Amino acid sequence: MSITRRLLRREITYDSAKGKEVNILHQLGYYDQRNQFFAHLDDNHLWIRKVVAYHLGLKSSTACRVAEVEDWLHGSFNVCIPVVVPSWNDKRVLIRFPLPYRVGEAFRPGNGDEKIRCEAGTYAWLQENCPDIPIPLLYGFALSTGETFTRLENLPALTRWFQILRRKLLSWLGYPAPSKYLRRQTTSIPPNTIGAGYILVEYIEETQGVMLSNTWEDGQHDTRLRTNFFRGLSRILLDMSRIPCPRIGSFIIDNDGFLKLANRPLSIELQQLENENIPTDIGRDYTYSTVDSYVVDLLGVHDNRFRYQPNAVNDLGDCIHQLSTLTAMRTVFHSFFQRDFRRGPFVLSLSDIHQSNIFVDADWNITCLVDLEWACSRPIELVNTPHWLTNKGIDQLVSPEYDVIRTEFMTILSDEEEKKSSATPSNNLLPRLSNVMNRNWESGTFWYTLALSSPSGVFTIFREHIRPLFCTDNIEEFNLIMPYFWGKSMVYTAGCKLADKEQYDEQLQQAFENTSLVGKDNVL
Repeated sequence: MSITRRLLRREITYDSAKGKEVNILHQLGYYDQRNQFFAHLDDNHLWIRKVVAYHLGLKSSTACRVAEVEDWLHGSFNVCIPVVVPSWNDKRVLIRFPLPYRVGEAFRPGNGDEKIRCEAGTYAWLQENCPDIPIPLLYGFALSTGETFTRLENLPALTRWFQILRRKLLSWLGYPAPSKYLRRQTTSIPPNTIGAGYILVEYIEETQGVMLSNTWEDGQHDTRLRTNFFRGLSRILLDMSRIPCPRIGSFIIDNDGFLKLANRPLSIELQQLENENIPTDIGRDYTYSTVDSYVVDLLGVHDNRFRYQPNAVNDLGDCIHQLSTLTAMRTVFHSFFQRDFRRGPFVLSLSDIHQSNIFVDADWNITCLVDLEWACSRPIELVNTPHWLTNKGIDQLVSPEYDVIRTEFMTILSDEEEKKSSATPSNNLLPRLSNVMNRNWESGTFWYTLALSSPSGVFTIFREHIRPLFCTDNIEEFNLIMPYFWGKSMVYTAGCKLADKEQYDEQLQQAFENTSLVGKDNVL
């Protein structure tokens, strides 16, 4: 079938779509939704100008110039609109909106606001606790419901001095002080007509660095560049891991401006699944005090992907393989996590760090980290080297090949950790991060945590790296027995999944045969 349909970044034929493990039927709607959302933003230039001027403390919105649509920056989950501020020597800022059709807003209203609150909370936490980690300036943020927060330094003079005195007084009295982002009730800007929240951040100019992804392909084999990058990343990981967090979760700024660890540990996987109408059963106010309870809920998320994704299985054999894996993942998880770490330490970690989120200079010294929405407090045993160091997908890693680059990174991390421990008194309650990460590799915990983070890659990772640690023989018997322990209704559920796949295939074929929909996709 030669008819093509439009995805966000490319076209796809039916022959290609029917073999994909992801829900292509759901993704076919993204292109039109993006065009509609972008047009809506473009129609609100005046409102955007007023919002930016308001957060920056400018007297007039005419002091701001919003970029044209072709100059907007957009990735998988956000659109960033550059705004030039002539009175700041033409300095640019970015107003960034979460894409509602990519974060599950329709299925779980409030996901966009949750994402914004968590990113703002991460900014505030890093500014207070890790000032040496380079991040953009956060000027302010707002929620779709109208709550608006502005950085303390940009508040009107009287309000600013009052808040400074208030913060000092609360600290002197031993009470928690609010963050540097204060909620403001104002009529200076019109109501939020966008229907989505935003954050306003510093624009990272080329003079400040470029995305690592721009030069990674050519520079990854240069030992000097790689060493500089590994050294910078090691320092960042060590800075974040030196401060224990009380629970597993995400930091937010509440309506009173206080920084709190009060949100579920928000990761990209949770909102990706919710965006495809798959419930995760993890409430926004869930935080965890033990590793066990967190892992159990993550395993439940994997079970829900199996239950609710319409094309989760290809056939009966694939269904049996997946159920065997999901059952075994529950069975073996106690073998991978140290009991001594069951109640901590928990540390802030970057769960979605990749080359496009890291800015570097010409020598690959890290100059800035951006897109912090998926950072959360997690068990220290979930801190690992980035999986993309060998340019392979999360379920394509070859252990001996990856271990070469991992060992190089760990040598530098250990060296940096030794320097830090010699220069400053260490927290004796915290284990050495390098020891934890090396043990993760030796015990196989690295692979288990990688599988936990990938609802689609868990099956390959388990087959290639986890199951061989326990058994290499009798695989056929393993697959015959294990599915029955997934749940009492396993046989019924398996039948439902095969029926779901049959219905999905029919709907997908109809979507490609409907030429009126094809034409609609290609309207810009």
